[in-house]
Amino acid sequence: MADRTAKVKRDTLETQISVEVNLDGTGQSSFNTGVPFLEHMLDQVARHGMFDLAIEAKGDLHIDAHHTVEDVGITLGQAFAEATGDKKGIRRYGHAYVPLDEALSRVVIDFSGRPGLEYKADYPRAMIGEFDVDLLGEFFQGFVNHAQVTLHIDCIRGRNAHHIAETIFKALGRAMRMALETDPRMEGILPSTKGAL
Repeated sequence: MADRTAKVKRDTLETQISVEVNLDGTGQSSFNTGVPFLEHMLDQVARHGMFDLAIEAKGDLHIDAHHTVEDVGITLGQAFAEATGDKKGIRRYGHAYVPLDEALSRVVIDFSGRPGLEYKADYPRAMIGEFDVDLLGEFFQGFVNHAQVTLHIDCIRGRNAHHIAETIFKALGRAMRMALETDPRMEGILPSTKGAL
């Protein structure tokens, strides 16, 4: 099997970010972003996706977390795109339903080469601790645009904002794991009738 890892750096006036990912990992993660809730959510992606993930980020947190969260999404998307390579032999599509107490979310992903985001989640409050829930949409949009995936996120029910977010990220990890698994019946084959992804 080809090495499915990537190291990507993003350096702007607003943020300096490095991401390392191993698609065939064991769910190990390390984060230093200055945004603890985002790190908690990304840990769910690593553990449930069985990806090894390391992210270092320095951003203009004295303003707010917007640029850091969005740019982590962008850089993470670039890393997944690079690690996925030519996409031959992958399942391409993945989906997961994840509950947490009263909350239930569904995530469906297609490593299609076409960015598209449908994100439906109603949070009962604007903040989870110090974290603005509006930033989750910015994270997902940045990730989708640069991973070149189609991503559908639906929170089906939930009353606790933290539970809602956590079910989404756990489901994202599991859906990505399914989509990026190699299918022995598809070895060397691109999962597309177009011949390109």
